[in-house]
Amino acid sequence: MIGDSAPWPLGKRNALLAIAVGGLIAGALDLTQACILFGWDIPLSIAGGLLGRQAFHGGVGTYVLGVFLHFFIAFSAAAVYYAASRRLGFLKEHPLVCGLFYGIAVELVMNLIVLPLSALHARGPYKLHNLIQGLLVHMVVVGLPISFSVRRFAK
Repeated sequence: MIGDSAPWPLGKRNALLAIAVGGLIAGALDLTQACILFGWDIPLSIAGGLLGRQAFHGGVGTYVLGVFLHFFIAFSAAAVYYAASRRLGFLKEHPLVCGLFYGIAVELVMNLIVLPLSALHARGPYKLHNLIQGLLVHMVVVGLPISFSVRRFAK
């Protein structure tokens, strides 16, 4: 279109905005709650997923790596939800229910696939309290921000 000075088509801008806002909010809320519940060294544990146990003795660089990895995962989760919403319209139409279930899915993928495959090889046995807490937290602080961001910004 002549006179259209936008560098990216509207659809791509909406996709990036939906993923960026959802990932940023979910990542910030999740990291904040994890630090409050488990201590401010959580980013070292996250970096440990890539570096192994020596990350627990790391410095500022390792801490920053952990924060970066955490947000990479949050943005990836938002991108997956966005991509799925392109084919499954109900994900945009029902963000409350779908977001809650997506938070459950993210928690289960992290605990049953990502953590066991990480350099820490973290796996159960899980305590029921920790399982329920993780599911509820991820339903609210990960699933809902991502689903409502996609509903709001993805056209």
